[in-house]
Amino acid sequence: PDAHWSHSQSPSILESENSLDLLDIMGNLSYDDSNMTSLDYDAAPCHNQYCPLFQRVAPTFLAVTCAAATLGIGALLVALAKRPHAWGWPQSRALVAQLAVGMGLFAALLPPVAVGIRQGWWLGTGLCRLTYLLWHWSLFTQGLLVGSSSCSTAWCRWDPRSRRLAVAVWVGALLLATPAALASGTVAAPETSCIRRSVDILSPAYLLHLSLCLCLFLLLPVVLLAATLAMPRLRVGWEAGVGVSWLFFGLWVPYGVGLAMDFLLHTQLLQPTCGTFEHFDYVLGLSEGLGVLHCCLGPAALLAAQLC
Repeated sequence: PDAHWSHSQSPSILESENSLDLLDIMGNLSYDDSNMTSLDYDAAPCHNQYCPLFQRVAPTFLAVTCAAATLGIGALLVALAKRPHAWGWPQSRALVAQLAVGMGLFAALLPPVAVGIRQGWWLGTGLCRLTYLLWHWSLFTQGLLVGSSSCSTAWCRWDPRSRRLAVAVWVGALLLATPAALASGTVAAPETSCIRRSVDILSPAYLLHLSLCLCLFLLLPVVLLAATLAMPRLRVGWEAGVGVSWLFFGLWVPYGVGLAMDFLLHTQLLQPTCGTFEHFDYVLGLSEGLGVLHCCLGPAALLAAQLC
């Protein structure tokens, strides 16, 4: 089955010829007809039952999140149109409109992903890679928008300066998302699945993609937080409500930590135990599920900041 959030350790990926997985780390993995992965440690075999639970829960979760995000983004766009002068820096109208577009793009990808998890991916490798390209394009765009709003007044007004910045952010985010498309692909075991990593974990495409994700989800918020604490003039933005848009980083930081741990396990820099094997998929899956919620919680937070 396709483990969209924590695919690297699912049975389907273990059967892929091109992926490095827990079989390479632990060795001696076997499968039975119940789609359960086991690893014998003396008399206590390890069982990872994440994939069946994922296939049952993930499509419903993504569908509900998409519906909530659609309502929230719609309400946010109405507020932007009805009260154009109510948005001031740092929650400027130009910034919020772009964040709404980024969250809308992310939410629009949830239905095909949900169907692919439930029924298998039948749209081909090209559309699989395009999905991951757009998925990460929206994330990088939102991260760069939040980062630029935290240390600059460029979004105070929609003028040539802010328009040039907007073009740079969207084009730059697209370039940063390209490695995600190059590293993704499809596997066909037992049914066709669209996976985030169809290449070796040490391949240049995946290493670049992982590095960019860690910079977005971990390094960028740490640098911005340190700069804000060190420079009093930046704290004015926090007092004016810019912290609301930092909800994005708060929801995605756990997933960044999970990606780092996943890499360390696969490269044997951390030695996995039976408990790690049984539970890490759940941790990584829940952390990405938390991040996915940004597309429905973000509009609500921005609306609340505007009303206050």
